Amino acid sequence: MLPEEHLSTDTKDVVKLGIALLATMAALVLSLLIASAKNTYDTRRNQLLQVSADIILLDRVLAHYGVETKEARAMLHRSVASAIEQFWPASGKRPSTIDRRASSVEALFDNIQQLSPRNEVQRSLQSQALTMALDLARTRVLLFEQLDSSIPHPFLVVLVFWLGIIFTSFGLFAPRNGTVIAAFFVCALSVSGAIFLILELDRSFEGLLQVSSAPLRAALAQLGQ
Repeated sequence: MLPEEHLSTDTKDVVKLGIALLATMAALVLSLLIASAKNTYDTRRNQLLQVSADIILLDRVLAHYGVETKEARAMLHRSVASAIEQFWPASGKRPSTIDRRASSVEALFDNIQQLSPRNEVQRSLQSQALTMALDLARTRVLLFEQLDSSIPHPFLVVLVFWLGIIFTSFGLFAPRNGTVIAAFFVCALSVSGAIFLILELDRSFEGLLQVSSAPLRAALAQLGQ
């Protein structure tokens, strides 16, 4: 469909040179987004593992304190069960909005603080429990702050625009046959798959690649033992 003067060797070389520059920039942005999404996913997974370990240790510390911590341990159990239901509901459909202020960690901290140690051992255990409760509250805040997307939308818009230009340039001088169409389809599918992985890794608590709830469920199973 292009006029003959647009099909000269010099014209093709200029187009190829410009698209090579654009493809390089697109590859850099794509790799940057993949690295950012993977780092976000790993951070959330590590935080969840840390929270699970802290929950088990806090429960053990409260258990060693004595029977006075029965209510605090029950509050810890309810808090973990509520968190699991929020992020991984049994229905499989997470609510569109999560109340980030609704938490029993603060109430748990107050309950531990109101304990009256009778000796140095209990006083030491109370101090450790308060420190662990603060760590849990801090990690919870970090997890909730990271619920929003970490991928800047302008990055994705610019990337898709560049990819559209690149694929359009491929078809300028390509013959119209089944092999070319199949090659374009496979390439487009591969690039779309990369963008899909970026978005899935960024949504760590939903979708196909969500962070596993196994550590938190294992911690819940050990509470009260």
